[in-house]
This record gives sequence, structure tokens and C-alpha cells, in this order.
Amino acid sequence: MRAAQWQDYELIDASAGERLERWGDILLIRPDPQIIWDTERQDPRWRSAHARYHRSSKGGGHWEAYKKMPEVWAIGWQGLTFRLKPMGFKHTGLFPEQAVNWAFAMEKIQGAQRPVRVLNLFGYTGAATLACLKAGASVTHVDAAKGMVQWAKENAAASGLSDRPVRWLVDDCVKFVQREQRRGNTYDAIIMDPPSYGRGPGGEVWRLEEQLSGLLRLCLSLLSPKPLFFILNSYTTGLSPAVMEYLLTVLVKPRLGGRVSADEIGLPATASGMVLPCGNTAIWEGTA
Repeated sequence: MRAAQWQDYELIDASAGERLERWGDILLIRPDPQIIWDTERQDPRWRSAHARYHRSSKGGGHWEAYKKMPEVWAIGWQGLTFRLKPMGFKHTGLFPEQAVNWAFAMEKIQGAQRPVRVLNLFGYTGAATLACLKAGASVTHVDAAKGMVQWAKENAAASGLSDRPVRWLVDDCVKFVQREQRRGNTYDAIIMDPPSYGRGPGGEVWRLEEQLSGLLRLCLSLLSPKPLFFILNSYTTGLSPAVMEYLLTVLVKPRLGGRVSADEIGLPATASGMVLPCGNTAIWEGTA
């Protein structure tokens, strides 16, 4: 699946382990180890980038600035505004390929024609939360990092959505789901974007390969009698679309029926017209 509908973001080219990307008016060069081809860099914007991220052989890396650029700037998508900034580990605070899932969630919420409650786990800087709020849902946004939740709030304010029904929670996602289960709270849709490894605000350790299946089982108990969808995203090597599809099929379909689909998600490169795969998504959706 390719993420379209972008005007403020563009994957211009990909060559020799790097991406050339346009984020609004800012050009960035970022590493990508799956870009194993070495094609001619004909687009002159390769030589006009504002900054390039260099990986370190010891892990992590640093940004090298070529031009003066703002510490924070914003881009838009479908009436939403996302505040960006260069972060450690090459990120900007937004994964533009996820727009395909934001669009899916918005369509399902708007088509339900009823109140919809969404749980966004590992919510990061809130792009999926904003999309669901804009579509008319109420959202519970959970992330273990206080800074990411604050960033999500700022994105909501920039998008004019601060008054929408949303709970911003800094919490360990597994512990939060366990408490919601005990409380008997339910949701019509769940979005989950778990990291390969992470730590909760209390030092809780998250290892995806050990805990994902258990968390999915817990989340099933939080789904309402007529749920709309369950979106599972992954950027973890080895967790292929087929594995994710299998996981949702064996855990969710026996209880709820519906249908499961899975695919790579990617970004079209302007220079080649090809799609650069960026991650994997599996989706369960109800048929009622």
C-alpha cells in the first residue's frame, strides 16, 4: 500500500543507502539500510539539502546542518498540522507512510454514523489520534514517553482539535490495558504501533517478540460488542505482513469474525515512480 494524498511531504529519491525527502520547504537526507541500489542522483536537490543524518558505527548518530533551518516547523495533511523537528535516530516526529492508515481510520469512523471510541496505544506524536479526532471519534492516547504525549498535544492544538474528546495519558501500555480490562472499559477501535524494544515510565521493559501476542489477547477484551477495526503496525525486522496477518487471524477472527488484511506500506519515490517499503500493517475490520 502506498501513502498518497500528500502535498507537504515528498520522497524525492532513494539511492546508496539514503533517502532525499521534502518536508514542507525543508530538504533532509536520511539513511535507510534497505536502499541497497546505487542509482545516479540526478535531482539537483540532493545538493540543496538543509541537513543530513549520519549514522555512527557505535549506534545512534548525528545531524549535519548544511543550511540554516528552523528548530521546529510544520506540515499539513488533510487539514491536520504536524510539528516537526530533527530528532536523534534520524526521525522527525512523523511517519508519512502511515497516512494510508489514517485515511482508513477516518473513513471507517465517519462511515459508522455512531459515536466511536478509539484507543491509540504507543501513540507517539499523535498523528493517528488527530485523524480519528477529526473524523469525529473520541480517543484515548497512550504513550510511555512524556515528551511524545506533550508533542501530540501540541499537534492537536496546531490542528485546532484541542477541544475534541481526547485523553492524553503517559503510561505503560500493557499496564494501562490491564487496568482498563479490570474497569470494564471498551473501545470500538484500537490502533497499536509497538516498538521492538522500549521502557515504560516506571522502567517497565517491552520486548515485542515476547509480549505482542499477550498484549493483543488483552486488547481483545477491550473491544466493544460491535467493533470497527484493529490496526497493528510494525517496523520490526522479521515481523512480516504474513506473520502479522496470521497473528490477527488466529487471535481475532475466531472471536469476532470479520476480515484480516496485511501488506507493506510505503512511499512513492518521485525520481523512479517505484514504492519504497517503509513498514508493515495488518488490519482487522468488522463486517457488520
